[in-house]
Amino acid sequence: MVDPVTALSTLLLVAAVAGSVLPLVPAGVTALAGVYLHHFLGPSEAGGAIDPLLLAGFTLVGVTTALVEHFGGAIAAKAGGAETGTVLLAGVASLLLFLFLGPLGAILGLVGVVAAAELRAGKEPREAAVASAWTVAGLLASAVAQFLLTLSMLVGFVAFVLVPG
Repeated sequence: MVDPVTALSTLLLVAAVAGSVLPLVPAGVTALAGVYLHHFLGPSEAGGAIDPLLLAGFTLVGVTTALVEHFGGAIAAKAGGAETGTVLLAGVASLLLFLFLGPLGAILGLVGVVAAAELRAGKEPREAAVASAWTVAGLLASAVAQFLLTLSMLVGFVAFVLVPG
């Protein structure tokens, strides 16, 4: 029988993978919550906490996922020619818009923020549109990256934490 902490930890990791595709939950943070829940409260009969090196690897992947999730669009905007100020504004806007408007509001708002900031900075409408298009491409690419990163955490958790125990 699976103990409740292990079940909840695994469920959080599965939710993180799902959340990376359907941005309903913060994928990186949710995956880390599952790993750390198991590390601190999981069953000790299987050898106790997660190995420190493995925990460090999970932490690195989870933090990377969270950074990609919140700043992927902003970084893509920079690649599309956006000003540095626009990139910083886009990063902050991504976090705030997600909190207040949810995923769709964050995406639409982020694209609007990039376009408006670029126009305000004196760019031509075509250049502002290109920066916004890069932002959308970055958001899509970051979703793929989040999916792969959270999936790797789930697979690693099952393979190196659950199966050996």
